[in-house]
Order: sequence, then structure tokens, then C-alpha cells
Amino acid sequence: MQNTISAPSIKPLEKNLAEIFADNKKCTPFLRWAGGKRWLLKQLHNYLPVNGFNQYHEPFIGGGSIFFHLQPEKAFISDLNKELIDAYTAVQKDVELVIGFLKDFKNTEEDYYQIRSVKFDDFFQEAARFIYLNQTSFNGIYRVNLNGEYNVPYGKRHKLQFDYNNLRKVSLNLKNVHFSSGDFSNILQNIKKGDLVFLDPPYTVTHNGNGFIQYNQKIFSLSEQYRLSEMIDRIKSIGAYYILTNAAHPEVINIFQKDDPIFEVNRSSTIGGIGSKRGKYAELIMTNGV
Repeated sequence: MQNTISAPSIKPLEKNLAEIFADNKKCTPFLRWAGGKRWLLKQLHNYLPVNGFNQYHEPFIGGGSIFFHLQPEKAFISDLNKELIDAYTAVQKDVELVIGFLKDFKNTEEDYYQIRSVKFDDFFQEAARFIYLNQTSFNGIYRVNLNGEYNVPYGKRHKLQFDYNNLRKVSLNLKNVHFSSGDFSNILQNIKKGDLVFLDPPYTVTHNGNGFIQYNQKIFSLSEQYRLSEMIDRIKSIGAYYILTNAAHPEVINIFQKDDPIFEVNRSSTIGGIGSKRGKYAELIMTNGV
């Protein structure tokens, strides 16, 4: 079994990498998302291709922390969650229309459950509903029942203020993005030599080597982790770069061992309500770009 490497100390940005992080469209993610990678941003440049990259691809977009941090000139973004992709697409196409609908929604418990119970026929109004529920729900969790209905309780974020100016900057960052919804392997058709693929799949195993996540088998099974590993082989054969994040677990190393560097990093738990158990978790970062 390949040993993991301790995460490198944060190094100064080289000039060609510093150009990636321009301030003219600087924005933050407009959605909260469980398992997000904001904790990785300060050290991300340690794992980026040293000579830069061409197009950017991310098939598990979630809240998009890495995408918004990198601000790629051209990107292919996808996710299995169609409602999520529809929200991104609506903000890309007409952010002012989305903002107008958002302003109609009130952040009260009564309004929350009323809005949660309906589905709008208008594409942009439904996208605003998705953003509203994400921001006002408990911990921003995305969860649906067997009928596909969103069922997360109200989060009691009474002081929440939507940042519409940030949402407008988000729209600017999305102008040259191609969106799609479907299986992660669909991105292969667009990947070219010199591109960068960021992979942050739903974790099938828990952190710190203490077992499998049984409930996640319906979301992303162990067999899909093997499919993802095979896709990485295809990415490398094209001559593209990949960065994979996953839980620190021996089984993960067995599945994704590619003779590429495997770094182990520690981060704090970011999800949980009052009384929840938070602590340090080990995660793996694997890449062929360093």
C-alpha cells in the first residue's frame, strides 16, 4: 500500500499562479453545501499544475468553492443534482430575475414551510426557491424524501441577509461555463490535454478509517468509487490533470492508487448543530499535477 505524504507547508504564490486569483470578479459561493472545500482554499495552490491549466472541469460541483476561487476562463460544470444545476444556470442567464424572486421570499418559519411545500413552474422562480431554501434551512443540507420532496427543517437564521451584489459577481463568473446534469463520467467528452479536473465525490467511507457510510450507498456507492478511479485513468491518458479529494481511509488508497502523490491533510468539521460533535478529520488529496 502506498504511504500518504504529509501536506506541504503553504508556499508563496508564483507569479503565473497568482494571475489565476484575480480580484476583478472575486466572489464567494452563493450556496451552503455539506462537504464543501472552503477549508482547502488557502493551500490549494500547492496542488495545482505548476505551469497552469487550460479548461476547468468539475462534475461534483456542490457549492463550488474551488471553482469560484480559481475563476477559470472556461469551465464545464456538472452534478447529478438537477435542481442544483438549474440554480446555477438561472443565475448565469438572468441573475436580476432570480434576485427579484428572492426578494419576494420572507425569512420566517411560516414562510419557509409554505415555500418548501410548493414547486414553481417558472424556471427562475424555482431557482430562487432552491437558493432560498438552501440559505434558510438547517445547515444548508440538501435532503429529499422518497417522493423527491425537499424535507429539511427551518434553520432559524433570522438575521440572514442575502448578498445580492455577490450573486451578481457570481453571475459574471458563470458567463463562460457550460452546465449539464448527469453522471460524472459524462465530462470525459469535453476534457482535452492540459485541462484540470477537480473531483470531490460524495464520500463512501467515513473519516479517520472508522467504517463505511451505509446511508451513502444510494448517493455514491463503493462501485462508483471504482468507476471514478477508472475515469481518472482516462483523464491521465488524455494528458490532463486531476485533483481528487476523498476521506482518509485505507480502502480509498487501494481504489485510487495511481503512483501519483497522495497527501493527507487535517481539517475541522464544518457541519453540525448545537451539541454536535466536531473535531479534526483527515482527508486525502491525490493529484498528478505536482
